[in-house]
Amino acid sequence: MKIMIITDAWDPQVNGVVRTLKQTRAELLAMGHEVEMITPNDFTTIPCPTYPDISLSLLPGKLVAKKIKAFAPDAMHIATEGPLGLSARAYAVKNKLPFSTAYHTRFPEYVKARVGIPLSWTYTFLRWFHGPSMAVMAPTVVVKNDLEAYGFTNVVLWSRGVDLDIFKMQASKTLDTAHPIFLYVGRVAVEKNINAFLEIDLPGSKWVVGDGPAMAGIKEKYPEINYLGVLQQHELAKVYAAADVFVFPSKTDTFGLVLLEAMACGTPVAAYPVTGPIDVLGDSPAGAMHNDLREACMQALTIPREVARAHAEKFSWRAASEQFVNHLKPVPSPSVHITALA
Repeated sequence: MKIMIITDAWDPQVNGVVRTLKQTRAELLAMGHEVEMITPNDFTTIPCPTYPDISLSLLPGKLVAKKIKAFAPDAMHIATEGPLGLSARAYAVKNKLPFSTAYHTRFPEYVKARVGIPLSWTYTFLRWFHGPSMAVMAPTVVVKNDLEAYGFTNVVLWSRGVDLDIFKMQASKTLDTAHPIFLYVGRVAVEKNINAFLEIDLPGSKWVVGDGPAMAGIKEKYPEINYLGVLQQHELAKVYAAADVFVFPSKTDTFGLVLLEAMACGTPVAAYPVTGPIDVLGDSPAGAMHNDLREACMQALTIPREVARAHAEKFSWRAASEQFVNHLKPVPSPSVHITALA
């Protein structure tokens, strides 16, 4: 099958959306599908206001339409709600082409945390955006239920996986500070609630991997923390393996791929009992969830690394990608495409 994926999130961004799409593309290719990506790398872009790591494509409509027509996909998937996603949606709606979409992040909650826009406003936009979608793919049952409560229809489950060959248990002395070592990996941004981790009193040492718009302020406020910046996957795996506990302070994530990566390396998880950790951990003893994050961290210290690894092994990118394919909706043959550009 010829599958076209349109996304505003792509290299050089480092986040869960990009990683999900890259892993999914790799699995789709291995399964014998032909995959074409439309990403910001093909367009003139500007930095997103307040979040310069994100590139926004300028006036992409005609080129997006041209690429869709040239590839003539059997199925279209619009992954994000940015300029490229909006352009692909407009073309599909105008030409009566079926497509699927995905809900990767709690965008309304992020927008409210960053600029104070009410949740109702953003959810109204998202209902409009995803309204024509034949399948709105959500990563967990909790997120699916939340979207349906906000009036979304056609919501289906598309889970996530982890590369168990890269993220594995291994001897690692990458982090050369006092144990126990508590680790955070992810965007350094207000919506990730990283301060909740950095503020609590814990024994040993704390490490932060990642970057983001809040990094300068975080470094100034917490100079005693160890910072590593953004790492490639193989180096990141060594860092996970060297840590004693992976701390996930976010209360707004829809899934949290980093949870799986940490556990695959044998590192137990400490988190709040919220969407993401609840769905990934379930009733597994591979992590500790508590409304008191410090208590969760201390409980996680008692979890054997083999237990964390065993839970991560239940998550496969191949199974997640097969879910993705099953949710795709066929596009009519090119002979019935409307030729007008959007």
